Amino acid sequence: MYPGNYSKLTPDKIAVVNSATGHSMSYKELDDRSNQLAQLFWAEGLRRGDHVSIFMENDIRYFQVIWAAMRSGLYLTTINRYLTTDEAAYIINDSASQVVVSSTEMSSQCEGLLEQCSKVQRWLMLDEALAGFEVYDSALDAYPAECLAEEPAGGFMLYSSGTTGQPKGVLRPLPNARINESAAGLGGLQKALWMVDENTVCLSTAPLYHAAPVSFGAAVQALGGTLVMMPKFSGSLALEAMEKYHVTHSQWVPTMFSRMLKMDAEERLKYDLSSHRVAVHAAAPCPRGVKQDMFDWWGPIIYEYYGGTELNGLTHVSPNEWLEKPGTVGKPVLGIIHICDDEGNEVKANEVGMVYFELPKMPFKYLNEESKTKDAQHPDHANWSALGDVGYVDEDGYLFLSDRASFMIISGGVNIYPQEVEDVMIMHPQVADVAAFGIPNEDMGEEVKAAVQLVEGVDKSDALALELIAYCKQKLANYKCPKSIDFETELPRLPTGKLYKKLLKDRYWGDKKSRIV
Repeated sequence: MYPGNYSKLTPDKIAVVNSATGHSMSYKELDDRSNQLAQLFWAEGLRRGDHVSIFMENDIRYFQVIWAAMRSGLYLTTINRYLTTDEAAYIINDSASQVVVSSTEMSSQCEGLLEQCSKVQRWLMLDEALAGFEVYDSALDAYPAECLAEEPAGGFMLYSSGTTGQPKGVLRPLPNARINESAAGLGGLQKALWMVDENTVCLSTAPLYHAAPVSFGAAVQALGGTLVMMPKFSGSLALEAMEKYHVTHSQWVPTMFSRMLKMDAEERLKYDLSSHRVAVHAAAPCPRGVKQDMFDWWGPIIYEYYGGTELNGLTHVSPNEWLEKPGTVGKPVLGIIHICDDEGNEVKANEVGMVYFELPKMPFKYLNEESKTKDAQHPDHANWSALGDVGYVDEDGYLFLSDRASFMIISGGVNIYPQEVEDVMIMHPQVADVAAFGIPNEDMGEEVKAAVQLVEGVDKSDALALELIAYCKQKLANYKCPKSIDFETELPRLPTGKLYKKLLKDRYWGDKKSRIV
């Protein structure tokens, strides 16, 4: 299904609503405007397999662009709204996008794009347009709100977050189907794993340029539900929206959990969340203590999955499974897992190694990056691919992640996984966020450093730093604990929940090469 069906079945039903302003868009409006934009794409000569980009903040009209591309057989690239002009230009050029949609709010970053991206055919801007851009709504008004004669299914071509280097475009084959056919693939996973249907009211808490929220939001609409979109995350506003809109489903990253848990209890518990049946999280590891506290608050409704933009494999864990196997990210629902050592040899159950997924054939490639595509593949099996994560599979087939391979600290020849340190320290009541990483040590090679963001109102001090190290030593072997702590006003965490750890680590390595590249 797709909005064209619901435009006929339930034309006045809300497809998406802005949780902050209350502005909404019906399925009829979504269908009409996406049809008009699809007509514009066709008139510009765009055909199946061509590329378009969107570079803007969370806005309900974002979904008009999504569905215009999805019903035109095009690849849509959603660009991180926080990128600079040069960074956005790199993605537009690398993806060979022929139409770009942005907004007035992005004007400062859009200035200079036209000069850098000479192959773009049309520049559209919501609301007031910069010189060289057309007003989005006026441009669409010139085209009929009619379906194209054929509507081949499109897809997303998203870019890695770029936290460890230049972002890579993840190119997957387009579905060999029309948009109104089940083979188009939209919504199938969400329906099977999380019971999403036409009665779903889903809270989207994260930026739409990221893979999880944009694909989940499109899936909700493919199944006829209502999406409640937050312009920007706030714990109290998220809980308020859940009560106001009778949210049934929600999507999170773990830092949102930890921040809500540290809200004042009276504020946090005053909202009626009785409609809430399914909470889904991913994107970053969730500390066991944080997740257990969330279960204590919300009950057994929290689901987790592990996978990447590459969709080279996927694991999933239900609430009851997690409670039986705390810390697991589940069993595979897509692909076969192989855990391998540095030489590519498979290891035994409960032994740590690189996590590979096996599929019948390689499901993606990195656009214009043949060497990086090859680096993601197993040395002996071209259809096994890895995202760079390290972990183990237990005797029952459940996957447990240890950390990113590039984040691992090697101190005196011993491997230390920063995630283990972070999972302990985040449970301290005065810690709002934490990053552990390796810094140079003349004798040991590396030692553990922790950067800590304190809860609002807590003052940094040497005494508190010692208290945090002692807290860590109560729960971890001494060699894993930080030797020193730096306090930060705010850690460089992306709105998607991923930590830009390289920015922190590079301060301490100077001209030496850090292991995060």
